[in-house]
Amino acid sequence: MNNPLLKSYNTAPFSKIENAHFLPAITKLIKETKAEIDAITSNAEEATFKNTVEALENTGELLDRATSIFFNLNSAETNDEIQKIAQEISPMLTEFSNDILLNEALFERIKKVYKQKDSLNISEEQQMLLDKKYKAFSRNGANLSEEKKMELRKIDTELSKLSLTFGENILAETNKFELHITSEKDLSGLPEGVIEAAAQTAEEKGKEGWVFTLDYPSYVPFLTYADNRELRKKLAIAFGAKGFHNDALDNQQNVLQIVTLRHKRANLLGYKSHAHFVLEERMAETPEKVKSFLNELLEKAKPAAKKEFEELTAFAKELDNIDRLEKWDGAYYSEKLKQKLFNLDDEKLKPYFELKNVISGVFTVAEKLYGLHFEEVQNIDKYQADIKTYEVKDDEGELVAIFYADFHPRAGKRNGAWMTSYKPQQMKDGKNDRPHISIVCNFTKPTASKPSLLTFNEVTTLFHEFGHALHGMLANTHYPSLSGTSVYWDFVELPSQILENWCYEKETLELFATHYKTGEVIPMEYVEKIKDSATFLEGMATLRQLSFGLLDMSWHGQDPSRITDVKDFEVVAFDDTQLYPDVKENCMSTSFSHIFQGGYSAGYYSYKWAEVLDADAFAYFQQEGIFNRKVADKFKNFVLSQGGTQDPMQLYIKFRGQKPDPEALLKRAGLL
Repeated sequence: MNNPLLKSYNTAPFSKIENAHFLPAITKLIKETKAEIDAITSNAEEATFKNTVEALENTGELLDRATSIFFNLNSAETNDEIQKIAQEISPMLTEFSNDILLNEALFERIKKVYKQKDSLNISEEQQMLLDKKYKAFSRNGANLSEEKKMELRKIDTELSKLSLTFGENILAETNKFELHITSEKDLSGLPEGVIEAAAQTAEEKGKEGWVFTLDYPSYVPFLTYADNRELRKKLAIAFGAKGFHNDALDNQQNVLQIVTLRHKRANLLGYKSHAHFVLEERMAETPEKVKSFLNELLEKAKPAAKKEFEELTAFAKELDNIDRLEKWDGAYYSEKLKQKLFNLDDEKLKPYFELKNVISGVFTVAEKLYGLHFEEVQNIDKYQADIKTYEVKDDEGELVAIFYADFHPRAGKRNGAWMTSYKPQQMKDGKNDRPHISIVCNFTKPTASKPSLLTFNEVTTLFHEFGHALHGMLANTHYPSLSGTSVYWDFVELPSQILENWCYEKETLELFATHYKTGEVIPMEYVEKIKDSATFLEGMATLRQLSFGLLDMSWHGQDPSRITDVKDFEVVAFDDTQLYPDVKENCMSTSFSHIFQGGYSAGYYSYKWAEVLDADAFAYFQQEGIFNRKVADKFKNFVLSQGGTQDPMQLYIKFRGQKPDPEALLKRAGLL
């Protein structure tokens, strides 16, 4: 009983947990949860909502918490040992999940309750819980023959291992590569802060000179500012070739196996493709709708994108006599053109975006909109010394949530930014049990002479992830599986994407954008320029997002059995959205973690889908005032607090009074 994961705890007991605790704890908790389920199926009483559906919802709470701690660490603070344990734990959990979903006696009881659903005296939220539980079984094989159930189990176990391996390969590829520079002339064009950070990285690695890596805070500035075209090319090719080297870390076979198994699984369950299976539980409903949505946007964005690309090409020709714009030129010449057109570059802005101030700014926005107050506390256990922990309270001083924030890159942390949770919100024993929410980012580290200064892009990333965090923190439902971000995948990006809009507003920027040395508020002309440049090269940016959505649908919307070459397939999928010449050494799919490791398979379109929602929703805030409490209360009451308790379109209409208008997005993007 010395295993901290087997005792009840409030915040995650990170300092007491050792890697050796995970496997025995999760093994034991699976056993205990099975016993809870046996108690439901062996209940001699007639199946009711309370003794079956609600009872099932309440099983495995400690197991859920232990696995969320484990998999969050595997993303943010992993090592060889944790990855090895993950390869053991993942198949166990998949098998356990199948044991539940393929449990005939349990499904029989749920079916009995489901058949009486119209005569039951239950709330709208309970109705949704019943629907979701029934669908979870029927959509995942409960009606299959024994033989087919066995096949499904095999597929699921294999898939869980493959996606883990996919992610491990990408992390290993990211950590393995370094661009080691020893000559100062090769640093030409790079801002002083970027050079200092690279010197710090070199020192940490015991090397002379400067080291650049494939971590975003190192990679992005190098591609944006380095004058040395050959070195930009070297770094860009390394970034684009992750998982595509025909070596031990190659992901090509993993991709082909994943899409093949997903397709087989969908067929087994009676669906035409993986996309048909996934989209049945999305606002978009069908692959046809998604494709027509993406193609409609493509039609609007493509002429603008082509025009922008021609302008960028002409600019590069005029500036440096570049005949053909390559992928490693895009960020570099875009930045130069932006500086020419708007006299605005990230280096001018960064001094006004000290991480500490941006955090305080996003907290102030949450206070003005939703009455939330954040107090940093030191008595909450953390998994890494530089994590920040907060208690979040409302205007009455009541606890709303515990909030963790993890901001800087480390060797054991995957690239990108995400929000996650360590404990869901729920009503428990008549008490509102509040959630524990975390955001994880990869922002530029402080250096010996400078604090952590963010690019404007990093500012919007922080607001984006914090929008997800608010969705988790303000959850106010009865059941954990319907709480917070447990919503349709193409609705989940609305709270995150809408918050990004505040970054472009003068009223918001004046709250936190002050120079880290002088304390001077960001000059008004910069604010104007940020707004003016918001739609700079928007056609190209839209085309890029659409290309990812279309690639995802190509992989998942058809029978992949005839695909033999990942790269060839990808080239065809990108055909309609291609601006830059293809790079033969690169392949997007082999490191497309969103769809092969994260949960975005047949769902990448949802970023654009949610942009339609967020542009329309923010237009309402603009109309009434961006800090209007009445509009904010409606957004909180009908969107942020409701989780997955109602159909998302109904929730949106309750907030907005109408369905979203796609014109709002095109107008904001300057594509109309």
